Formats: sequence, structure tokens, C-alpha cells
Amino acid sequence: MGDRAGYDNFAWDRNDLAWEESQKYFRSFSTLHKMESFVSKKFGKTATWVKPFHIGGYNNLYRMKIEGINDCVLLRLPQPNIVLFPDEKILAEAATASFIIQNTQIPVPQVLFRGVSSPDSDIGPYIIIQNVEHCNDISDVLHIPNKEDPDENHMLNPNISEDVLESLYTKIAVHLLQLFKPSFSRIGALAQTGENTFEVAGRPITQNMNSMLQIANIPPAALPSKDRTYSTANDWYIALAEMHVAQLVFQHNDLVKTADDCRNKYVARQLFLKLAKQGQLSTFGFAEDDWSAQSQLKGQTLTLSLAPSGTGSFRIWCDDLRPSNILLNKEDNIAAIIDWEFSYIAPTQFALDPPWWLLLNIPEWWKADIDDWTKIYEVRLKTWLRAIETAENEKSEDGIEASSTRLSKHMCESWETGRFWLNYAARKSWAFDTIFWKYLDHRFFGSKEDPTQQELARQEDPPTQEDLTEQKHITEQNLWKTRIHLLSDKERNSMEAFVERKMEEGKERILIDDWDDEVVRERLHQVVGEMLGED
Repeated sequence: MGDRAGYDNFAWDRNDLAWEESQKYFRSFSTLHKMESFVSKKFGKTATWVKPFHIGGYNNLYRMKIEGINDCVLLRLPQPNIVLFPDEKILAEAATASFIIQNTQIPVPQVLFRGVSSPDSDIGPYIIIQNVEHCNDISDVLHIPNKEDPDENHMLNPNISEDVLESLYTKIAVHLLQLFKPSFSRIGALAQTGENTFEVAGRPITQNMNSMLQIANIPPAALPSKDRTYSTANDWYIALAEMHVAQLVFQHNDLVKTADDCRNKYVARQLFLKLAKQGQLSTFGFAEDDWSAQSQLKGQTLTLSLAPSGTGSFRIWCDDLRPSNILLNKEDNIAAIIDWEFSYIAPTQFALDPPWWLLLNIPEWWKADIDDWTKIYEVRLKTWLRAIETAENEKSEDGIEASSTRLSKHMCESWETGRFWLNYAARKSWAFDTIFWKYLDHRFFGSKEDPTQQELARQEDPPTQEDLTEQKHITEQNLWKTRIHLLSDKERNSMEAFVERKMEEGKERILIDDWDDEVVRERLHQVVGEMLGED
């Protein structure tokens, strides 16, 4: 499990069973014929399925040959029980891809048709896109080969040529600079309202929100409402912090191990939410940051950039953008960037961070631990920064600079100040606790007053190595004690009742599927206080 909090294993097992059943349906000849018939109607010509059938992480793909057309097309269907917002996901994905095609030079497969669930459709939500011929993807080039388990999560090959790595990083950087150019006035999901018109028209559908329902069985009423958009970066940081609280409140199994573990998670979430409500998270690590303990340190030599505007200027963000979705042709040039699922308009702060995928695998899944991931990432980050500086100094084919913003400077500052970790933790509920206590807490609030070390200092005899090992474990379990004084009287007084109820609930290993929406909102209100009003 690494440095990730536990998923709900009951929910995971239920999803696995449902997935296996759904694959029987998607692989059946009757389903294949149904898909051929559907695509034929769309094109008005005979469509024939071409092997192989492809199962992706979130989608099933059928490759179709259209009579009289040279290039194949891909029929892309969300995985049932894996994708929990299929209609919203499809519409946002299609709109984002179409917008990028029309407004940037990024190579993206053309969206030919898209649709949502309806009484007239027997295949559910879908996208039909242009098929892009390619040789492999960037992850295939960069990862450690694993012949025993080719499906294992990719990890960056430590013996990769530095020249190859920097070359591929530079090619990616050119397109990320293009993606940064368009700005939007609100945060939310992009919708296509006409052939060439787009607007932010609904809540962001994030990968984390999908996971909350899929592998934690969080009730949908605990998430932002369907038509909710956000006018400020602070509002979205608050929403993210509230969803971390919702995970703690409603994940019934496997998240909390002990009462102290629950207290650690409770205190971390309350403090993160408090900072979000105070508008502090959006300025952390920028020149305007005058509140964090880190900003008060003497002798700092880094001159920090100004924070992006908190209103009216937001950027495209894709939770699932990574090297395995970047296709290469035989010359090792980028042929297409695919799979724009979990894309939304987000705070510009996200786009100013260095990419999380430089090592291919995520920090909370790293085989050693998150500290090892961090050490290796720092080395590869230097390569990335050189690559993006190269891209910034180049001009596109039409002579237009990719972006006037020096992302390389922002990304360097993001890593140096810990902004990278703040935004990663904000987006990732199951990585949140490790990152908060290891990489954010001391930057926010300064050094801890360790109650365990104070106890050791009071002992007459010096502690043994066994004592120190045991005390280190106790310290990690009692992190909440070092910050409990930062909570309000109400938050402190509510904690023990919350922990008691959480531990009592954990004795019964069940999945609760019949939550009343009003009960959900009331349970959440008890922990987060006043909910953010609509704007």
C-alpha cells in the first residue's frame, strides 16, 4: 500500500465482481454486432469491428473500419462501475478535446460523435474519435521493462539515457506550454455549446471524486452539486478540502486503523480546511505568502513570483494527463495526446507545478517509500526544468511564442516552496495524510513540539534504542497532539465524539448504500461547519 491510506476493500471487491460481469457483456459477439450496427448508423456506411478489443483503465475501446474510409475510428465507452459519472465525464472529455483542437496546435484525435445516456440509445454514453496510428507511447519508452508482469505500474527506468529523457520531456513541454495559453473566467467542467463555442457549465469531475464513489463508497450527496461552478481559486480549494473531510466521514472501512490515526486524520483535515477558508492555500509559496511559518524564515534567497489572479483567469487541467497517453510515431515525435478524461478548468496554481508524472508512477504507490520517490524526483526535475526552458525559448511553427509566462521559474519555485505538495495533496484524498504531515505541516506551522520527545527528556535514564524505535512509532501515531491547539474550541470539543463514532462504526464491516441526502449533508455539516454558499 506504500504511503497511501487504505481504500475500502469491500467496495473494491464489489467493483471487481461487477467489472468481471461487465466484461463478459462487452466481449460477447452480440455486443460487438450491436456496436457495429450503432457506428454504421452514425456514418451511414457499414462499420466492421477490427481486432483487438482494448480494455483501458476507465474505458472499453472498439476499433472500427468504415466502408469507403481509409482510417479507422475508435468507439469509446466508459467502464460501468468504474466510471461513476459517465455522462458528465463523456461531455467534458469531448468538449475539452474539441476546444484544444480548435484553439491550440496540440495534436488531439478529432471527436467525430459523442452522446450521453438516453432512452433511444442502447449503448449508453459514448465518444467516437479518430484513430491515430502510432508505434508506442512515451511510457513504453521510459519505463523499466517487466517481463514477469507487463501490466504492473510503470516506473521510470533509472538507466534511461539522459539525452533520450530530455528530448522526450522537451517534446511534452512544448505542448504543455500550448495548453497553458487559453484562460477561463470560472472553474468547472467545459461544455461545448455550439460548433465553435464553449463555456464552463458544471462541476469539475475529478479522478479523486470518481475514486471516492468507486473505492470508498462515499455518498454522491457529499460531493459538489452537478451544476456547481466556482468563481475563485479559493472556492475550489475549499471544495477540495471539504471532500477530504467527506472521505473521513463516510468511508466506512479500512481508512482508519486506530483512534489516534483517526485523530491525526481529523486534525489534518480541519487545519487544511481552515487554511482554505482563510484564503491562504491559494497564496502559499508565492510572493503574497506572509502567513506560513516558511515565509518567516530568515536568510531566504529565493525571490518568489506573484500568485496568479484568484478570479477570472483559470487554466485547463487534466488529472489523467501522463506519458502513457502521449503517442509516438516511428520518428519518436508526438503523434497525439489522447484520453482527456477528468479534464476541467482549474486554478492556474495547478498548471504552475512541475508534472507529477516525471517518474511515471505516483509517490504514494512508489515501491520503496515517498521519501525515496522525492529524492529521485528531485534529480529528474532538473532534467524537466532544462527541457521546459528549451521549449520556452523556442517558437511554434507560425512564429508565435507558446506562452508569455515562464513556467520553468514557477515550477522550480513550486518544488522549492512545497506548492507542488500542497496541490497534489489537495487533489488526492488517499495521499493527503502522508503528504500533509511529512511535507506541509512544518511549512505551514513551523517545527512541532513533540510530546514524545518531551516525555523522553523527563526520564532519568537515557532511552534505549528499543525505546527510541517504539517512541518514534508513538510519535507518528500522535501527530495530532502537536497541532490540536490550532483548532477552535468547537473543533476540539467535537473531535472525541467523532472519533468514538468512527471507531464504533468500524466494528461492523458493511457497505452503506441507502444514505438519505439530508442526513449526508447534516453529517458533513457537523464536521466542516458552515458549507460554502452558491455563488
